[in-house]
Amino acid sequence: MKQASCSRRKFLGYAANTAALFTIVPRHVIAGSGQTPPSEKIRIAAIGCAGRPVSNITGLADYGAEIVGLCDVDTRRTGKMCEQFKSAKFFKDYREMLDKLDKQIDGVTIGTPDHWHAAMAIECIRRGKHVQCEKPLAQSFGEVDLMVKVAKESKVVTQAMNQGHAFDSIRVFREWIEAGLIGNVREAHYWASAVYSYMDRLDELKQRYDIPKELDWELWQGPVIPHKPYCPLYLPGVWRFWTDYGCSTLGDWACHLLDPVFWTLNLGLPSAVTVECVGGWDPSKHGATFPQGDRFTLEFPEKDGRAAMKIVWYDGKECKNVPRPPEFGEKGVFPAHAPRVKNQMNEGGIVYGDKGMILYGSHGAKNLTILPVKRMIDLKIAKEIPAPRYPRVPDGSPYKEWLDAIRGGTPVGSDFEYAGKITQTALMAVAALFDPGKRLEWDFESGRFKNSNAANARLHIKRMPGFGV
Repeated sequence: MKQASCSRRKFLGYAANTAALFTIVPRHVIAGSGQTPPSEKIRIAAIGCAGRPVSNITGLADYGAEIVGLCDVDTRRTGKMCEQFKSAKFFKDYREMLDKLDKQIDGVTIGTPDHWHAAMAIECIRRGKHVQCEKPLAQSFGEVDLMVKVAKESKVVTQAMNQGHAFDSIRVFREWIEAGLIGNVREAHYWASAVYSYMDRLDELKQRYDIPKELDWELWQGPVIPHKPYCPLYLPGVWRFWTDYGCSTLGDWACHLLDPVFWTLNLGLPSAVTVECVGGWDPSKHGATFPQGDRFTLEFPEKDGRAAMKIVWYDGKECKNVPRPPEFGEKGVFPAHAPRVKNQMNEGGIVYGDKGMILYGSHGAKNLTILPVKRMIDLKIAKEIPAPRYPRVPDGSPYKEWLDAIRGGTPVGSDFEYAGKITQTALMAVAALFDPGKRLEWDFESGRFKNSNAANARLHIKRMPGFGV
């Protein structure tokens, strides 16, 4: 009885010391604890198995997960995963997969278009499955709140795929800021040069096209109201361009670029958003797609002793207007403004302090450096670069991090509660696009803008009934 009431850690320590007697920890030993025994493989099902989800599926498999189910409504690009994981059962409808493989699934990785994230994640959590979800977590502000609520009520482990949160570099950034290497921070600029817009092709939506036999078009649209006629401009890989299905460049990149300052400065939600430039985009004419470039300002109030903070965001064609630090010179090319080159810094940000600046790339503040360069050199010579303070994720891998947390190890750094605030901030900015040129003030209590019906309509999207939200 004494051994039966001991903690899981003590039990596993005891088991390790008596390996001759116990070589496998049976599942029933910790049944009902919400944890998976370290000796058992974690069984994962994947919703979405082409394009970006391939990296998530193979990444989890590389760290020992057993892929037991694959699901995709479009089979034109699923052959690679089906061939690699031949023992996994394949489905087109994720609900059928969850029903038929229920007891065989420990966790689900979701890699679908944005409009599906909330419904799928919530249903999986309610079924007791651990959930890893692509970003942004949801397409509608209230969906994020519900995802966080359901996750808190469960014993499952959630993870948002802003994978840079597992990297060493984001911890280095926080250590530098907290050590005061650039002084007090009050402003930051971010840019992502990708253009997610089909403003010049809207007329093609009026044409009629045959639906590919491999695609379940109605199921692909799922919770969206109303369902649209099929058009090849919607998919694959370009659904982010469309307001019904995606969240534009901002939704794709905000979680990667803003993550370091959100975590370090505990920003929370902004108190005001102003969209200052949308090019020739007019929401009344082009509202089915997004601008070819935009610039907006997010204002964050004072919090926990830190000063108020301003973030200025540039994407698409507006990236050419990002202010250059003086040392680059007026005619010099700011590295992030060059045409996008694979494996080089293209997206990025500059965090301004009263003693200097930190320049970094995407995904966990990679390639970070202090500006002016002379200050960085001086800090190294004086040995004033702080020693590591925050624990590192083994291998810097979000996949290992999630699987280890499911086994009862260290909690993930970017769970739904943490990543939800970054997602909601991005959704506030996307909503503000529909009322450009106006400073929109936020009501923290109601979760709505105080002065924009147009932005609120985008912020709280209506869904088809019966999709788990």
